[in-house]
This record gives sequence, structure tokens and C-alpha cells, in this order.
Amino acid sequence: MGQRTITVIGGGASGMTAAIFAAREGARVTILEHQDRVGKKLLVTGNGRCNFSNRHMDASCYRSGDPDFPMEVIRRFPPEMTLPFFQDLGIVARERDGLYYPYSGQASAVLDVLRAELFRRGVRVVTGCKIRRIRAEKTGFFVETDGDRYGSDRLILAAGSRAAPSTGSDGSGYELARSLGHTIIRPLPALVQLRCREPFFKQVAGVRAQGAVSLCAGGKLLASDRGELQLTDYGISGIPVFQVSRFAARALDQGVRTEARLDFYPETDREGVLAMLRLRRAAAADCPLEAFFTGWLHKKLAALVLKLEGLKPGRLSGELTDGELERLTERIKAFPTEIAAVNSFEQAQTCCGGVKVQEVDPATMESRKKRGLYLAGEILDVDGICGGYNLQWAWSTGAIAGTHAAL
Repeated sequence: MGQRTITVIGGGASGMTAAIFAAREGARVTILEHQDRVGKKLLVTGNGRCNFSNRHMDASCYRSGDPDFPMEVIRRFPPEMTLPFFQDLGIVARERDGLYYPYSGQASAVLDVLRAELFRRGVRVVTGCKIRRIRAEKTGFFVETDGDRYGSDRLILAAGSRAAPSTGSDGSGYELARSLGHTIIRPLPALVQLRCREPFFKQVAGVRAQGAVSLCAGGKLLASDRGELQLTDYGISGIPVFQVSRFAARALDQGVRTEARLDFYPETDREGVLAMLRLRRAAAADCPLEAFFTGWLHKKLAALVLKLEGLKPGRLSGELTDGELERLTERIKAFPTEIAAVNSFEQAQTCCGGVKVQEVDPATMESRKKRGLYLAGEILDVDGICGGYNLQWAWSTGAIAGTHAAL
């Protein structure tokens, strides 16, 4: 058998990794990328610092139509293999609370070393080409672009999702996968802000508060998370909100009423908060309510809580009844808001949905529908939480797909 030829569609994190690992196995590799350069999305990861992996890795970090599938893949190329891979390319890693970054703090460094390795391995990179059609034949695959045709023994589809389209993720890979026999789970925005129905959020825009968010739909708890909440003029944001957003997107898409409950003091339970309020009532009996939460809640948030409970800011704190304290406790511990929508793909960091993972072999990333076709990265129905998990998914799937496609 002669030298294996491989076409990789998509020059993002997973596509570049697949190309590198395939080339290391001796394959002749071509990347087809529709943007004017590869790796654009990498430059905005981790707020430009590229949190490229995480020491903590288990099934709870990923969501998928098959909950076991992501870790079946990750175990074959875990962070313990990712770190040496990048170290060999020149990246000195820095760990912070389990999160790995390049020591330089620059996402561009990760892209630079990947591009350098592509060049060193002789990978051909074709940019600015739009894929028109893929034909699968007995002899291999033929990819047709505007005026060109690329043939290869194997094909790796790493065309990304619909998230952050300004970086090149336009969702075109879904139709290519469908044309090759795959089922597509409807893609929806994930790791994204939530838009709330109540108009009062304009009064607390810009407030940041330590807290927790619990997401419910149809009377059932879907997900919860804790950390810094950010209140915006349209709703809620912050990493805890991002972590639960994919569940909101799916519930809303199914037409189910969805609600978030915000806990603005998760350090203790309702009884603990009620006890604190009673102590404050006694200690600040002669102070107006507008100062009742000073030193505890943000001033804008405190004013909104009082307003929603119908309490006038000039009233004396000592006049609060036990019933009013109980209602304030509930408002602080379970502040309700109805979710009207998730923000668009433009604001999303990734997607939930994509190619149905039951149609892909986790040991090789080869399609169970089309022999010789491999899939990698965000095009699959797998999305990770914040913290480098989606990039680890890209490295793992890319390395496995590239290696096995070249065999």
C-alpha cells in the first residue's frame, strides 16, 4: 500500500490536531479551511489566554446524547497526553486551580506552535475555500470546492459547530455530515447568557454577586451551579449561568416553560439567612431600610429586593415583621426569574447538538455510517462546561481521528 492520503475539512483546533497526528503517522494530509486562516476561534478562547485543558476530568464535565461517550474518548487521549504534546511543540504550561494555560498568557502562542508543526510535517493548508459537495466512492472521498477537487483515501470532518460564527463556525459541517448518512441532533447555543422575561433587570444591570443558579423546567430541576453571577439589562450571565444554559436552550426549544432561581447567599440555608435578618433588624432598628443590606448585598440589588417585596426604603428596619423577614429570606435564597430565551449563536462559546455520537466509534472516531470517514471536535453532539473542556475535546478527538485515519 502506498502513502495514505487524508483530507481534513476544518482548520480549527480539532482539525489541526487531526492533521498533525495523521502526518506523524506518515500520511499525506491536506486541510481545507473556508476562512482566510486556520485557528481563528483559538485566539478568543479563555479571554485570549487559551485555557487549553483541565486537570480535573470526569463525566460530569461533558454533556451528550450518550453520557458515556465523551469520557470513552477522553480516556484515550487525556490531559496527561495533551500536556506533553504541547510541551514538545514549545508550550510551557501554567496551572491555576486545575486549569492549564500557556505560561505566556497568549492564545496566539498555542495557534503559532500548531501552525509551525503543520508546516514542519508538510501538511498542505488551503484557506478561503468553500466546500460544495463530498462524494464517497469505493476508492475514497472527493471534495469539491469552488473550482477545485480534492481526492483522498480518508476524510476527517472537523468543521466545527455554529457557535461564534465570526470566527468561522457557520454550521456548514452539519449538512456535509448529513449528506454522508449521519443524523444531526438540532444544534442550539450553549455556554451562553440567558435572557429573562422581567423588565426589572435594567435596574440591576452591571451587578456582580457571588451566588448560585438553579434551572427548572416543567417543574423539574435540570441543573445548578455556583460562582459569580452577573446581572445584565436583559437577564443573567456569568460562568454559573453558562454552565446551565444548554439545558435552558433545549427546554425552551421544546416549548417548556423554564425558570431560574438565584441564590444570592449560598453560604448558608434559609434558616441561616433568616437568623441573619433577625439580627440585623435588632441591631439596626433605627436605620432606614435603604441601609438594611449595606455590606451584604449590592446597593442596586438590595433596592430591587425591597421594591419587589413592597417595602419602602425610608421605613425603619425595626418595623419589619417576621412575615416580611421570611419573604426577604425567600427572595434572597430563591430569587425567581422566567427565562425567555438564550442569547444567539453569536454570543455562544459552543453548541449542544450535532452529529449523533452513537453513529461514531469512540475508540477511533470513525463513522459507523461511512467507512473511512472520521469526525472530530464540536461537530459532534458533545459540549463541555467552562474550564478548557471543549478544547480538550478538540485535542482528544483530533488526535484519535488523525492517528486512526492514517493507519
